[in-house]
Amino acid sequence: MAIIIRTGTRRESSLDLAQKILKEHGGLSYLARASVEELKNIRGIGPAKAAQIKAAIEIGRRLVSTDQRERPAIKSPQDVANLLLEEMRYLDREHFNAVLLDTKNRVIAVDNISIGGLNASLVHPRELFKRAVIKSAAGIILVHNHPSGNPKPSSEDKQVTYRMVKAGEIMGIDVLDHIIIGDGVYESLKEMGAMEI
Repeated sequence: MAIIIRTGTRRESSLDLAQKILKEHGGLSYLARASVEELKNIRGIGPAKAAQIKAAIEIGRRLVSTDQRERPAIKSPQDVANLLLEEMRYLDREHFNAVLLDTKNRVIAVDNISIGGLNASLVHPRELFKRAVIKSAAGIILVHNHPSGNPKPSSEDKQVTYRMVKAGEIMGIDVLDHIIIGDGVYESLKEMGAMEI
């Protein structure tokens, strides 16, 4: 962190400033969630330093997921978590994504279907299956995050899953699972036996 921000203030070295930011603002997870504007409000961090910090965080995220994005085959919920957990765990709004799979369960694409509010993500089967049809997907895994950090599925999550499974049956595209991502943890509705109401 000190290397990224390079210089401190008159009263603090870059190392002191880095330690202070990490201690007083909740560590690296804060840096991942904070906007450039929020970082600029920290004494000693201007627009350039804030942009450098956000760029470094993004490089780290991409590095973690680079190897997994080479059309991996999905064999378990853990494979989905390996693919998306780091990318989605710090999002401050619910993002509803679809992992589109071919007939051998290899990833064709990860599409963002919708971005909701702080505790709700609106998604319609039309949007989900439109992309699946365009990309000739044989199967779909639903993935969304809970900004609270708790991945326990809500009744709405279960209802959305049920609607998507039923729509998939009509479309001939299997909805294989629904993964909910929290802060470093996830839940699989399939593993929970909650794919149907």
